[in-house]
Amino acid sequence: METPIVILLCVVSCIIGAALGGFILFKQGIKYRKKTAEAQIGSAEEEAQRILKDAGKEAESLKKAALVEAKDEIHKSRSEAEKEIKERRIEVSRQERRIQQKEETLDKKIDNIEKKEEALTVKHKNADEKLAEAERIKKSQLDMLEKISEFTKEQAKEHLLSSLESELVHEKAVKIQSFENQLKDECESKARQYISLAISRCASDQVSEAAVSVVTLPNDEMKGRIIGREGRNVKAIETLTGVELIIDDTPEAITISCFDQVRREIARIALEKLITDGRIHPARIEEMVDKARREVEQRIKREGERAILETNVHGINPELAKLLGRLHYRTSYRQNVLDHSIEVAHLAGMMAAELGVDAALARRAGLLHDIGKALSYEIEGSHVQIGVDVCKKYKENADVLHAIEAHHGDVETRTVVAALVQAADAISAARPGARSENYENYIKRLQKLEEICTSYEGVDKSFAIQAGREVRIMVSPEKVNDEKMVLVARDIAKRIEAEMEYPGQIKVHIIRESRAIEYAK
Repeated sequence: METPIVILLCVVSCIIGAALGGFILFKQGIKYRKKTAEAQIGSAEEEAQRILKDAGKEAESLKKAALVEAKDEIHKSRSEAEKEIKERRIEVSRQERRIQQKEETLDKKIDNIEKKEEALTVKHKNADEKLAEAERIKKSQLDMLEKISEFTKEQAKEHLLSSLESELVHEKAVKIQSFENQLKDECESKARQYISLAISRCASDQVSEAAVSVVTLPNDEMKGRIIGREGRNVKAIETLTGVELIIDDTPEAITISCFDQVRREIARIALEKLITDGRIHPARIEEMVDKARREVEQRIKREGERAILETNVHGINPELAKLLGRLHYRTSYRQNVLDHSIEVAHLAGMMAAELGVDAALARRAGLLHDIGKALSYEIEGSHVQIGVDVCKKYKENADVLHAIEAHHGDVETRTVVAALVQAADAISAARPGARSENYENYIKRLQKLEEICTSYEGVDKSFAIQAGREVRIMVSPEKVNDEKMVLVARDIAKRIEAEMEYPGQIKVHIIRESRAIEYAK
């Protein structure tokens, strides 16, 4: 029993000893911590004091720097202000001097004005005196004139007015003449401008038409088949078509001759079809001629429609369109009449547009102006009258009828459209290459032109150029002076008009030049 108690006592004593030791250690730890805390607080206070001290020093230095900067800024502002005040003072003094100078100038001007006013007053006074004197002299002279002329004042006035009226009438006539000449020159200039513009814009190709057609044969044996037994095939073709077949020694070719191009074209197409087919006898010839005639009629219709479309003319009667197509097979001086009519329509339309006239009406009149030539082989009379009658039949516009009637000068032109169609017709016909003539006649015309020119005194040489549309004349400067040149040119032009026939117009161009030649040796 003693042992457990002893052990228990030992354990209790150990526990109590441990508790006492722990308490002692705890108190010592508290003291240590207190000392450590007190030491840290002391060092912190020292650090705070040091920081406060540094901050005070830094604040002092910043304060000093700010004061220095503020002083510099104040000094700078003061300097600028003083400079500006100085400049303003200088400017004010300058303005004062200017004002003073202006005042002095004004004083001088006022003095001058006062002097001028005094002088003007004197002059006015003198002028009034002279005017009064002039009135007295005038009155005395009028009284003297009345005595001498035995005219009263009213009678003299009437006499002067009547003389002035006659002089004014003469002056008015001179002015009217001058204005008429000026207007004429301006109109001619404008007309040339419009015509040249229309010609330059209408560039049509010109192709001369032949009076015969040539059909090529595959061989010379075909000639015998075309002639037929006792010439029956040739007779059948000539009877049905109204042409003349010329079968000569020309190798592999037959010539078709006829004044009517429609008949000639029908014969050419029929003959080519017969040659291609190979069966040539009267019945087949009649069949082929009928086919060729229908083909030509279709071609005529297409050509008429083409002309209407090209000229942009609407509302033309179908029968007139067919007659237009027939013009494709009609020539005038070897110029295709349909192409000529289309060109006239274009030219008239362009000139009408430039003048502000109805361009559509001008194109219509230009297209139909030669419509009578399509029937001139079938109806007696001139193509002008035939065209008027046909267009009247199909109820064409009265202005179109007048343009057709007047395009060759048979009647006087009453409308601008008629005058334009007349001019366009002359332009198209006179264009170089548009119409051809016999070569011998052409040469004779040029020779005659040069002979007329060289027959005048003082003419050295003359040259017909541009297919006879211009003649250049070289004159001797010793015999023909500048004034005489105009008279010679006019005389030559009048003689050419009287003695020659020619298409279009001929320009007479006289050249007079003086030359001095020397040789450097």
